[in-house]
Amino acid sequence: MVIGLLAGAATGLAAAPLLRAAVVRYAVPYGEPPGTGPGQGLGPVALVAAGTGAALGSAAHWPLVTVLGWVGLFGVVLAFVDAAVFRLPDALTLPLGLGTAALLLLAEHRGEVLLRCLYAALVLGAVYGGLALVAPMGLGDVKLAPTLGAVLGWYGWAAVLSGFFLGFLLAGLWGGFQLLTRRTARGGELPFGPWMLLGALLAVLAAG
Repeated sequence: MVIGLLAGAATGLAAAPLLRAAVVRYAVPYGEPPGTGPGQGLGPVALVAAGTGAALGSAAHWPLVTVLGWVGLFGVVLAFVDAAVFRLPDALTLPLGLGTAALLLLAEHRGEVLLRCLYAALVLGAVYGGLALVAPMGLGDVKLAPTLGAVLGWYGWAAVLSGFFLGFLLAGLWGGFQLLTRRTARGGELPFGPWMLLGALLAVLAAG
């Protein structure tokens, strides 16, 4: 556990400059050229990357090390991008999803587990797709959901449900805090991607 924690933190720190470069590239409003958005300091990215790596490294089951590392690195970038410009670009969510599927197929050979991962991905994708029709939720969130569902599905349906509800709980708490401190108006736009990712991370830690 300690070795995994330290290795995960070290990996996050080592990857931080590349992750920051990706944040700077993709944290731009829709339709704007890459790299023209607000800058992002290395410190916050390194801190979040190291913390994410440490958390995942301490809890990762051996077959999922590469899967969680892949999702964790992309997740750091997506969280910063969404927090900055309220979008999860296809250029990040699509390769994340495809890579996650490929790594799961390489890491897991039990058919029943892979089927559960597939069903969880489809269920979360469908749920978020339905929510996007009736709630102010971006399509980027819908495209991220199947990836998180596939990973959480490896741990079981309890983890899928936990990750789903924790994302909404955390987003609700953050939105309430923003309203109380008058940092946003009622009905103001809030990024949901970071809370989806954090909810999934907490569900993985609880399941591990």
